[in-house]
Amino acid sequence: MSELLIELDNYLAAGLHIGTQQKTSDMEKYIFRVRSDGLYVLDIQKTDERIRQIAKLLARYDPEDILVVATRQYGQAPVKKFGEVTGAKTIPGRFIPGTLTNPTYAKFIEPKIIVVTDPRSDAQAVLESKQNGIPVIALCDTENLLSFVDIAIPVNNKGRKAIALVYWLLARQILRERGTIPEDGDLDIEATDFELKF
Repeated sequence: MSELLIELDNYLAAGLHIGTQQKTSDMEKYIFRVRSDGLYVLDIQKTDERIRQIAKLLARYDPEDILVVATRQYGQAPVKKFGEVTGAKTIPGRFIPGTLTNPTYAKFIEPKIIVVTDPRSDAQAVLESKQNGIPVIALCDTENLLSFVDIAIPVNNKGRKAIALVYWLLARQILRERGTIPEDGDLDIEATDFELKF
């Protein structure tokens, strides 16, 4: 196993690898094993590699050309914080139909790439992206379909800590790729600062 972005224990503690009891053929290649309780476990090495690849890709875009969406409650705080750290545009909460397709809508935007927290709950954003030829990156759990997803990050996209950790890692890697922080540099904030607080 090559060196991970963070210690394996940190990935495990966040539950980043815990999938669901369902799997799709699309996500099968990212599954490491199935537990005795029927939960599919994602391959952390593949998740780590994908985070590196996505960060490298996103770092090439102007921050204002990146849109990050999270309809689910646990994804909203991480997405907001990701936007603050990287400068990306964010839509935490309800994605209004027409945001990407209706130029007369007051909050119409034209991103060049989009990141969604869950392709199922963020389906409207995914659909509008596809209609406009905007590449879609999605945090995908074992039960997600990849029909309209260009690049998947295999991850537990329902867990509060897992989502926060992924967005924190992506933000850190993007800043490293941009040269904003050194290659081995860290953010001024912790992954827990990306979590939804109760």
